[in-house]
Amino acid sequence: MRLSPASLAAALLTVRGQIRMSSSLPVAAVCQMTATPDKEANFSACTRLVEQAKEGGASMVFLPEGFDYIGSSREETLALSESLDGDIITRYTHLARKLDLWLSLGGFHERGHDWKTDRRIYNSHVIINGKGEVVSVYRKAHLFDVELTSKGVSLKESAFTVAGPRLLPPVQTPIGKVGLGVCYDLRFPELSSALQRHGAEILTFPSAFTVATGAAHWEVLLRARAIETQCFVLAAAQVGSHHSRRASYGHALAVDPWGGVIGDCGGADVGVALVQIDLQTLRDVRRDMPVRQHRREKDFYCSLD
Repeated sequence: MRLSPASLAAALLTVRGQIRMSSSLPVAAVCQMTATPDKEANFSACTRLVEQAKEGGASMVFLPEGFDYIGSSREETLALSESLDGDIITRYTHLARKLDLWLSLGGFHERGHDWKTDRRIYNSHVIINGKGEVVSVYRKAHLFDVELTSKGVSLKESAFTVAGPRLLPPVQTPIGKVGLGVCYDLRFPELSSALQRHGAEILTFPSAFTVATGAAHWEVLLRARAIETQCFVLAAAQVGSHHSRRASYGHALAVDPWGGVIGDCGGADVGVALVQIDLQTLRDVRRDMPVRQHRREKDFYCSLD
């Protein structure tokens, strides 16, 4: 029997919740939403998802890129942006502390350090712990400047966004060591490999993939990153129409270190997929196929340069 996206999401919640009740394995919640320019409505929608995840036993919740809002123009996007100590992140720190949950907020419109002079922002991935403390802020390094004329995709993120200066070490969380990326970073395997070399057990790519690029590349890229690094990959996603000028592909996914999809929110509805993170599975995969040990020295891969 093939379930509808809504039924699939409900089944994932129910089945994963039942598994969790009979196991000590930590649970991650991968969320899917449809952000608009209405920040208050978006916060209410995200709060419901986070509370639903808590009820299902999650210890860490992953929200997508643009969880705070998706603007309909450059001017609106900039006007709605905030600093890290502004209202939106403050409200999420209170929510995390209230529910005793870790939060991955992937794709916060953060006003840049030179905001007063250049009015540009960062696309920032913020990690908040269960005490309500911001423990890591990764700023998206690869900006989505793409013109796919035949597919109706035209976005120039660098017109208003500053590229992040560096990668950050993986964060120790209740579900394992999480390496941080954002959306378009997914297309650069060097980033994932670097995070894995520095101890990542879970990679996360909160995203707002376009419908055209999502249909072609979303799942295959996520599974490839999982297979290459032998990590879990968690990718919260935007879905549906945000406003008249933009829509997202959906299919928030969770992938295991063997490349198998263990959670999929579908391509139509808001929802949550609850998945268990079994780090013994990761250790078994890495033991049985020791890819990292087989990797040659750095100079080998530069020998054609």
